[in-house]
Amino acid sequence: MISVSEARTHLLSLVQQLETEEVPLAKAAGRVLARPLQARRDQPPFSASAMDGYAVNAAEVEMHAMFKVIGEAAAGHAFDGRVGAGQAVRIFTGAPVPQGASFVVIQEDVSRSGDLITITDEPGSNHNIRPRGGDFTDGQSIAAPRLLTPSDIALLAAMNIPTVPVTRRPEVALISTGDELVMPGGAPGPDQIIASNTFGLKAMLEAHGARARILPIARDTESSLRTAFELAEGADLVVTIGGASVGDHDLVGKVAQDLGMERSFYKVAMRPGKPLMAGRMGGAAMVGLPGNPVSAMVCGHVFLAPVIRALLGLPAETDQLKTATLSAPLAANGPREHYMRAKVENGHLAAFDNQDSSLLTILAEANALLIRAPGDCARSAGETVQYMPI
Repeated sequence: MISVSEARTHLLSLVQQLETEEVPLAKAAGRVLARPLQARRDQPPFSASAMDGYAVNAAEVEMHAMFKVIGEAAAGHAFDGRVGAGQAVRIFTGAPVPQGASFVVIQEDVSRSGDLITITDEPGSNHNIRPRGGDFTDGQSIAAPRLLTPSDIALLAAMNIPTVPVTRRPEVALISTGDELVMPGGAPGPDQIIASNTFGLKAMLEAHGARARILPIARDTESSLRTAFELAEGADLVVTIGGASVGDHDLVGKVAQDLGMERSFYKVAMRPGKPLMAGRMGGAAMVGLPGNPVSAMVCGHVFLAPVIRALLGLPAETDQLKTATLSAPLAANGPREHYMRAKVENGHLAAFDNQDSSLLTILAEANALLIRAPGDCARSAGETVQYMPI
C-alpha cells in the first residue's frame, strides 16, 4: 500500500501531453492553448479617441479658448487632414485622432455655435486619447499552456488570430463492473442498484476538458470484462469502476493483466479509496477505481483530474489546497490519509458527521474535501485545516 502522493506520482508517470490540433477561434473556448501565439497588429492600431468631443492641439487647451471646427472623425472613418492652430475636429469614441491633435475636449465641456466651439468648463488634464498599442503591440505573446477563457478568446480575436493550436481532448473510456448494476432508467431486480459512478465521473472528467464515453456495464465474468476492454480501444485513459478488490467476483485486475496491463501499483493508504489500481494497457493508461460511489468520486478528484490536466499539458496540480477555520472538533485520524466530505461557508469548515463511502447525498451537499494526514491528532474548533474544493 502506497501513499496518496506516491500514487499520484506513479499515475502521472503513465501519461504525457497529447498532440496538438488546430481549431477555429469560435470553437476554442474551454480548450487548452498548446503553444504561445503572437499578436498580428497593434491594439489599438492608431491613437484613438476615448470620448465623444473635439480633437485639438493640447497646447491650446484652456478655459474660454475658441476653435473652428474643420471636419469630423468617427469610428471607421478618419478625418483626412491635419489640425492646425485654432482648429478642431468633431470626434467620436474609437475614431482615429487626426494629425496635429493631441487632446480631446469632451463635448460636455464646450459650447458650439455653428462652426465655432468654446471651452466653457475646466477640461482637466486627461487627454482622452488611447495611444496606439496601448493594449498590446504587434508580436506581443499570449502564453501557453493555458485554459482559454472567454476573455482569452476576445483577446485572440483582437490579435487577429482566426485559428488556435490546442491540445487534443483526452478520450476516456468508463467501464462500470458488476452483476448488481443497472443503467439509470432500467428496471432493477430485487438485488440490483443503479449505476451512478460512471455518470458522475463523466461529468467531472468533461468539466476538466476530457471527452468521456460510458461503455456497457461489464458483468462479473472474464468474457464480459474482456469485451468491455475491447470496446475501450482507442482511449487515452481507461477507467474501471468496481471489481478492483480481491473478492471472488473482483476480476478486473486479473483480466487486465491477462490482456497485457503493466501494473504500476495497487492499494493506496487513503480513505475512501483504498482499493485503487493503475498501470499501462496497450496505448492507454488504466485506472481501476473502487466501486463505492463516494470512493470513486473522491478518487476522481484526487487522481483523475490531475491525469486529465497532464494529458492536456497543464500543471497536474489543480487548485492549490485552501485553508479554513474548523467550526467543530474532530477526533484523531487513523493510519490512512482521509478525505472527509465537508462544507465551507464564510471561511469556516464543518465536516459531515457521517463519512460512509456509499452516501451520495452527503457528497452532493459537500463543497470541500477536508484532508487529514495519516495519524493526524484530534483537532479543536478554531484550528486551521486544509481542504480541496470540489
